[in-house]
Amino acid sequence: MEYTRKHFPVLSQYIYANTASAGLLSEQLMTWRQEHDLDYLIGGSTMKNEAMMELIPQTRKTVARFFGSKVENTALVQNFTLGLNILLEGLKERTNILLVENDYPSVNWPFEYRGHTILYAALDGNLENNIRERLGTGTISILALSLVQWASGVKIDMDFLKAIKEEFPELILIADGTQFCGTTDFNFEDSPLDVLGASAYKWLLSGYGNGFMLFKDGMDKVFDLHTIGFNASDHDLGGRDTVSFTRHFEPGHLDTLNFGSLKFSLEYLEGLGMSKIEEHLDKLSKKAKREFSDLGLLDDTALQRKESGTIFNIKGDRALFETLTERGIVCSQRGNGIRFSFHFYNTETDIDELVKILGSMT
Repeated sequence: MEYTRKHFPVLSQYIYANTASAGLLSEQLMTWRQEHDLDYLIGGSTMKNEAMMELIPQTRKTVARFFGSKVENTALVQNFTLGLNILLEGLKERTNILLVENDYPSVNWPFEYRGHTILYAALDGNLENNIRERLGTGTISILALSLVQWASGVKIDMDFLKAIKEEFPELILIADGTQFCGTTDFNFEDSPLDVLGASAYKWLLSGYGNGFMLFKDGMDKVFDLHTIGFNASDHDLGGRDTVSFTRHFEPGHLDTLNFGSLKFSLEYLEGLGMSKIEEHLDKLSKKAKREFSDLGLLDDTALQRKESGTIFNIKGDRALFETLTERGIVCSQRGNGIRFSFHFYNTETDIDELVKILGSMT
C-alpha cells in the first residue's frame, strides 16, 4: 500500500494517525469533485437533473455491491445518526434494548431518548461475555452496538455475533459500522446483522454528508416508517402510499456531489482490493499493539482482546498530546488517553517513528 501515499497530500506534512476522526481526501476524489461542480456551473439544472436520475441510483448499486447487500434493501443517508433516528421512529412500542456502556452517543442516545427499557453490557476486555450474560435473561428484543468502539478501538467478535444470532434467532442486531466499514472485506448478507449503518467520512474516505443503511429482508415488518417526501416516490405525484421501506430514508433530494463522492471512493477502494487493505491493516494492528504494549501504554481492556482493530487509545495526558501535535503527529484526545488510528496509507515506518517519539517521552 506504500504507493497509495502519493494520493493523499496530508501525508507529506504529518504522520496522520487520525482516520477514526476523519478520513483523508485523495487527489483523485478532489479532481472528480471539481469536475462535478464545473459541470454544474456550466449545465445548471440540466446537469443536476441528469445526475440525480443516474448518479444516485448508481451510487446505491455501488454501495450494495461493495458490502454484499441487496439493492432494494440499501438506503442512502446523509449520516448514520440520521438513519438510525429515522429507523427508531418506526419502533413505536416500548422495547427491551441492550446497549454497550459508553458506546458512541449517536448509537445509545436515540434509544435512550425514546423511553425504551435499556440494559447495558459493560465495555471491557470481556465484552462478548458481558453481552451474553445480559441476553441470558431472555427479555432482550434488540442489541445495538458499534462494531468498533470509537474511543477504545474494541472490536466486537463477528463469530460471537453469529453464535448469539443462532442462539437467539428473534434478536434484532443493529450495528454502527462507521469505525468498521472500509477496514475489512465484509459481506452484509453473509453476516448475522439485521441492520448496518455507517457514515462514510472516516475509513471509506468519502468526505462528509454521505452514508448508508443496509437491511435484511423482513425489517419492514419490524419498523413502521413514516418519514416521507416527494423524492421517496421518485417524484410520482400518485406514489405517496407505495413508497418502499428503504426509500423512507430518502425523503428529500440527495446531493450528487456528496453521494457521487461515496461512489467514487468505494470504487477506489475496490481498485486497491479490500482483502489487501485488510491484510495490511492486520499487520499494522499487530505491530502497533506489540509496540504500545512494550512501552506499557495500553490498558487491560486492550491487552485482553484477542483481536484488535486499528484504533488504539494509549495512556497520555494533555501535555503529551500537545507535544505529539508539535512533532507532526495528528491524533485525538479521547477519554483519559490519546487515540491513534491507522489506515492503509499508514506504514510500519509511521508506527516506528511514533514509538520512537513516545519512547523518548515516557
